[in-house]
Amino acid sequence: MAGVLPFNILLATVLRTHSTVYQLPHAAPSAISEEHSHLLGAMRSLVVPLLLVQLATAAAAANIALAGCESKCGHVDVPYPFGTSYGCHRTGFKVTCDRAYQPPRLFLQSDGPEVLAISVRNSTVRVRATAWPFAAGNASDVRVRVFPAKLRPYVLSAARNSFVLVGCGFQAAARTAAPSRQGTATFGSCAPSCPADLQQKLRRGVCHGVGCCESPIPTGLRSFRIRFSWQEQNATARPPWVTPGASVLTVEQEWWRDRDNVFAVKMSLLSSGNAAGLVIPAVLDWTLNKSSCAAAAKRSDFGCVSKNSECINSTSSAYGYVCRCNDGYDGNPYVSDGCQGPRRHVGSGVVFAMGFGIGMFLLLLVLAPIFATKRLKIRRARKMREYFFKQNHGLLLRQLVDKDIAEKMIFSLEELEKATNMFDEARILGGGGHGTVYKGILSNQHVVAIKKSIVVIQKEIDEFINEVAILSQINHRNVVKLFGCCLETEVPLLVYEFIPNGTLYAHLHVESCHKSLPWKDRLRIAFEVACALAYLHSAASTSVVHRDVKTSNILLDDRLTAKVSDFGASRGIEIDQSGVTTGVQGTHGYMDPEYYHTRRLTDKSDVYSYGVMLVELLTRKKPSMYLSSEGVSLVAHFVTLLNQDKLSEILDEQITEEGEDEPKQVAAIAAMCLRMKGEDRPMMRYVEMRLQGLQGSDIYISGMEEQLGDLNGQTCQGGDAGVGDNYRSRQYSMEEEIMLSASLQR
Repeated sequence: MAGVLPFNILLATVLRTHSTVYQLPHAAPSAISEEHSHLLGAMRSLVVPLLLVQLATAAAAANIALAGCESKCGHVDVPYPFGTSYGCHRTGFKVTCDRAYQPPRLFLQSDGPEVLAISVRNSTVRVRATAWPFAAGNASDVRVRVFPAKLRPYVLSAARNSFVLVGCGFQAAARTAAPSRQGTATFGSCAPSCPADLQQKLRRGVCHGVGCCESPIPTGLRSFRIRFSWQEQNATARPPWVTPGASVLTVEQEWWRDRDNVFAVKMSLLSSGNAAGLVIPAVLDWTLNKSSCAAAAKRSDFGCVSKNSECINSTSSAYGYVCRCNDGYDGNPYVSDGCQGPRRHVGSGVVFAMGFGIGMFLLLLVLAPIFATKRLKIRRARKMREYFFKQNHGLLLRQLVDKDIAEKMIFSLEELEKATNMFDEARILGGGGHGTVYKGILSNQHVVAIKKSIVVIQKEIDEFINEVAILSQINHRNVVKLFGCCLETEVPLLVYEFIPNGTLYAHLHVESCHKSLPWKDRLRIAFEVACALAYLHSAASTSVVHRDVKTSNILLDDRLTAKVSDFGASRGIEIDQSGVTTGVQGTHGYMDPEYYHTRRLTDKSDVYSYGVMLVELLTRKKPSMYLSSEGVSLVAHFVTLLNQDKLSEILDEQITEEGEDEPKQVAAIAAMCLRMKGEDRPMMRYVEMRLQGLQGSDIYISGMEEQLGDLNGQTCQGGDAGVGDNYRSRQYSMEEEIMLSASLQR
């Protein structure tokens, strides 16, 4: 019957409009192909009885390969002139069906790229392309080979592909690599911007110059050279969570420009160098030898053998000819009787049966998208969970000493969704730039806090894995307890004990008309935090530096007992090491200036941050926001007033009334912790003991200045004069410290 397509082709057309070309790495078959296969089978069982007549009339059109030759490999049709065995293909058109995969996969020749589809009508092969990642600082001039030069008669289609650069922190230019008298020619260049709202723009499908750029490619491209001009990390206008780097790819325009619901996933994977998680298609043009139609028609191996076919000289860069079925005919012009057209002698009963079958089929086409979409979403979600679990489980196992811990601490995503009522906004406890914390109730009625990231970058994943690895080895009453994690999301979910009373920051900085925490509670909390840090620094099997000690990371339970939290930035230091050199992380106002300038991280960096926290407890001023009338930071102003015996000018009035002499003694301890040189600061164990003494009596040793006077060679007068001298003589002023630390936000 004229104009009737085979059932498989019609159904595949519908499914293509409701699916995406997204494949997980090492998944054979792809999630989408497998889903289409299941759906195709279900639809076939319903419609085949009604379409037998139509399929019979279309059987001749399905004769795409030579007699006795393989016409399909897995989900890919293999039409002649392509073939998998001797005598089944023309010269240069051999393909390999690799049955080591389930279902089998098709490859050009024996070592070429994977074939996704072959089109006889368009004379193209759709192959799986490669994305090349380049980290900042890589060699500036690199040759990239798109596909092996021996793959003839194929060329990269200039009409159907684009050259794409994805990433931040660079200017790049791509040049043709083939040597010639004319030299090389630049065919693509850009310097994409990465604004703070980059992810939102990517979700809307905005690409041109924002996080990526695209340009045409020259004809006949097989390889090219890419030159990067890397910008200084701190000079690049980009969000702080974006790592400088680039991915380079040649890609099918139709796939790349499809602003479907996974465009943000494409961009996220490419920008983070994880492009193995995408099936990136590219299109190759092909022709039969290098002859024109006129010359080829005189040869015995002329390719256009079907009736109702014609020869066309190729207009692509691959000189030669191709064959087409005449208008009104469809099929394979390279095999005998391959071009099929209208059939005129069809009985009225056959016409009725075919019409009825087509009517039923059209009805099913209306229902198919609903059924398909539901099935696709369910199966895609399962595949994604399996992939993320495998990836994150491997990252976690590499960091854990006791491998059994990982198995005992794993929650399923389904369980946590049920515990939070599908992460209902009403369950939100708090959050910030990193993520959101939800209140959850597990099936055993335990109340927990579940931390969920809102940023999808590799750094965030690494920090979550790091927090699991550290907290799984720590057991201390003043450190928040980690029950486990869920590895089935791109960034793992963390499950903590539920701490009902919020953060120390929230309790300190209440409205001015309300009283804050009593002095006795503040003193006890300071002691408990010191206990936790002393344990982390010296009692654990590996010394752990928290690296982000601040009041918003101190949680309070129903008895106002302190719990140190948020170990995403923490680092472990072996016992035989004094410190490690690492990238700077922390919070402006709390960060150790010595660590910031030298990048040398030691346990004394935590001591400094703890000293800032003591100042915040004493003054109820916010370290990251405070500037005195002279324009200096909270720490500098506090130490200056302490040395001038004017501490009462900055102390919180509430503790002046409640604390008697204890606040001044705690101020002296804070000043010791805030010394500019780490080696001059006390150990946290020493601070713990001093605060324990204050816990044991109303007024602990009236001569506190004398007892603190000879620590590490410093002489204290009126609290700690040595501290003031240290601040006046140090290399960096507090104003410079504020400017240098301004970009260090978490």
